[in-house]
Amino acid sequence: MVYGLNKNQWIQVISAWLGWLLDGYTTIAYALVALTISSVFFPPYLKVLGIVLTFAGFGVGALARSIGSLVLGNFLGDKMGRKNMLVITILGFSFLSASKSVLPGYNKLGIFSPILLYLILFFEGLFAGAEYGGGSTLAMESTPPDKRGFVGSFVQSGYGTGYFIVSLVLAFISMITGKSFSTIGWRILFATAIIPGIIAFAIRIFAKETNIFEEMKEKKEIEKIPLKSLFKYSPKQMIIGLLITTGLLAINTATFSFWPSVMYNLKYNEEIIGFSVAVINLVSLFGVWFGGFLADIIGGRKKPMIIYGIIFAFLSYFLIKYGYTEKLTIFVTLFSIQAFIEAMIFSTIPAFLSELFSKKYRTTAVGFTYNGGAIIGGFAISFIYAISFIGLVNAWLIILYVFTIIMLIGIFLAPETWRKSANEDMIKR
Repeated sequence: MVYGLNKNQWIQVISAWLGWLLDGYTTIAYALVALTISSVFFPPYLKVLGIVLTFAGFGVGALARSIGSLVLGNFLGDKMGRKNMLVITILGFSFLSASKSVLPGYNKLGIFSPILLYLILFFEGLFAGAEYGGGSTLAMESTPPDKRGFVGSFVQSGYGTGYFIVSLVLAFISMITGKSFSTIGWRILFATAIIPGIIAFAIRIFAKETNIFEEMKEKKEIEKIPLKSLFKYSPKQMIIGLLITTGLLAINTATFSFWPSVMYNLKYNEEIIGFSVAVINLVSLFGVWFGGFLADIIGGRKKPMIIYGIIFAFLSYFLIKYGYTEKLTIFVTLFSIQAFIEAMIFSTIPAFLSELFSKKYRTTAVGFTYNGGAIIGGFAISFIYAISFIGLVNAWLIILYVFTIIMLIGIFLAPETWRKSANEDMIKR
């Protein structure tokens, strides 16, 4: 046994981790090339508006993720099983992600080009939306309470791992394609999303269902309409969870998804951007792992999030103010520090959300609460550009701190979900 988990439990955890890897890969692939494809899918004369509309694709995907988490979580994850749902969702997610590589541009289809892009992002989001709820539930239901902090952080780190890999892939493709990156390179990048999807599907075939879900089937405790029970019995938990995830996902969008655009504004080329954000993300992986490890020592889910959130709020002003520079070493160093601390906040989220809701509608609840935060949070970059007339850095700081405050309010209102005794384990409810 490694870290208190047996072989089957690790297969379940890695299965969930791979879903997050694909999510990080595809989401950041879009962020990395957003400024490039803004003139492909929207008329060049729109300029800043075209950029805003391109980044609005994050919001389109976020809305779809919330719908997908409710619909697929309700009809698959909480009725057919966590594993069965994840096998289905990874197929749709990966193929739709890769399909962006063959979309025609505005010069060929006119207004139908961005419409098709939004449609792909929407349906991709439907499948991606079920990933978090199903994956987190599968992993957390398979893990002892005192191990969930670190194991949850490992699952969460899949996103950063995907970010790290796609950044290196971007750098490699940009070296090969050179000046033709704007015409063919970005298409190759999107097409590569099929690879992690196939790997995740292959592993999920061998994953087993959680014991908790199997017991529910045996005892005939499966809800006829899990979604109805969620809104009936846990509205307060949903609101608190949405405050936290709205703030946190907006912060994430305004940092990890925004750094590539910031580097474009500072005139860095694709190769340097790829390697730089890869380094920043590598540092963030150590942040999420350290945050989960430390959370298990501190005890609880709420206290670690409060500590990490306050440290992030205190340091972010200085990191952004002095990190926005053409001096590459300073840029990478300061934003690596910010990435490390931000990742620590994410580390306890899988355990916290899974313990917050009943097993009878956990997949639906966790998926909706997490993805629901991105409905507004996913527009963070568009918000920044919308008020960039006051200066990009000033707009960046304002948006970042507005959502940091929202996140901290949610954390302070949240109940503690962790229990020292396995007999009091909230995840078995």
